[in-house]
Amino acid sequence: LKTEPAKLILLTKTKIEMSESIGLLGFHHAVAVSTREWPVREAVNPDPAAAYSNLAASIARKTKTKKKHFVSQKVKLFRASDPLLSVLMWGVNHSINELSHIQIPVMLMPDDFKANSKIKVDNHLFNKENMPSHFKFKEYCPLVFRNLRERFSIDDQEYQNSLTRRAPIPSDAQGRSGARFHTSYNRRYVIKIITSEDVAEMHNILKKYHQYIVECHGNTLLPQFLGMYRLTVDGDETYMTVTRNVFSHRLPVYKKYDLKGSTVAREASDKEKTKELPTYKDNDFINDGQKIYIDEENKKMFLEKLKNDVEFLAQLKLMDYSLLVGIHDVERGEQEQPEEESEDNDAGEEEGTESDGGATGSPPDSPSNTLDSNRPLGPGEFDPAIDVYAIKSHENAPKKEIYFMAVIDILTPYDAKKKAAHAAKTVKHGAGAEISTVNPEQYSKRFYDFITTILS
Repeated sequence: LKTEPAKLILLTKTKIEMSESIGLLGFHHAVAVSTREWPVREAVNPDPAAAYSNLAASIARKTKTKKKHFVSQKVKLFRASDPLLSVLMWGVNHSINELSHIQIPVMLMPDDFKANSKIKVDNHLFNKENMPSHFKFKEYCPLVFRNLRERFSIDDQEYQNSLTRRAPIPSDAQGRSGARFHTSYNRRYVIKIITSEDVAEMHNILKKYHQYIVECHGNTLLPQFLGMYRLTVDGDETYMTVTRNVFSHRLPVYKKYDLKGSTVAREASDKEKTKELPTYKDNDFINDGQKIYIDEENKKMFLEKLKNDVEFLAQLKLMDYSLLVGIHDVERGEQEQPEEESEDNDAGEEEGTESDGGATGSPPDSPSNTLDSNRPLGPGEFDPAIDVYAIKSHENAPKKEIYFMAVIDILTPYDAKKKAAHAAKTVKHGAGAEISTVNPEQYSKRFYDFITTILS
């Protein structure tokens, strides 16, 4: 929709560009150019006369509104120490608001898996302490990821609040190739910085991934992909994915392992061990004499999901994924709980203008969130609707523990680069060595077989 003096133009093309003044979300005198590349669907109101009338009425209302003074209006600011996070918060807020006005399609179309929505913001008079003066925000496949969030039982309002109410928290954990992580302030979602190659691979698998999630009704150990974005600040492009956190938002993990079923060079480095929560690996797990103590029913369900997941990944020619294992010690958690609650309260009070409502509550101007209104949980208790990867230890376990286990890092294809790495490692370590770089079928079988041995 473009507006010009004394003239209205209604566009029916797939690609629509809009220039608009933004007086909300911390912007004043800013100009945003928004582009959506979504498939054309049947219009909600196909009558041109009615559409023109509604359009004129809408513009009249907007013109009238501009004359008012927004004295009592709450302006939502996105303050973060990292400008990139401020842009992410602004972009997610903008995206969810836009999606809320779009009719949910009965079914996704092929073009939905190629679509994107992007916005460019230029604002020379803006306070740089809150946001960069110029930035771009792009969301990939908006309708697909909205559908995935729905299938994973994640409400868009809760997703929006989690990522925008306060700045995401940086993590000292690093993924493959030094990938950086953040968690949402309430620890329910993980934001991972990825590469352009990861974005391309996500596009390659997204249609089959979505189909798999539909068929298994979201009952999987695979990453729950909830959004994928590109942020451009100062000419630098950064790609991010948002997934559900494998670990609990309230039960702290005291030991963490990244398991591949490989033994070659699979120990935590000395540098890694100095971290507050190091990521240990396969040989560490074996040398620690660690086991996962779960009952037969949970073991059967877990292995069934894992088998289906790794077979699916092998079909997609993906490899080099891991099982992330986090262990919560219930007795230790009970002893440390009062101190942690006190620290959380202190941290909440320091947040300033956005701290009202508590660390996990809904903002005053949004509907109450059912996820946050559950009865209080005791030590070692969790809500399976939120902590979907959690499993309790069985009654005869040496210690009462909660395990959080899921498959991570699934975007590595077995391409020419990996084949070359396999050949090089085979020459170095020998054909019988348990190296991590093997073909997808062999990788999935070895991975599954190893995981079966760690369950007790």
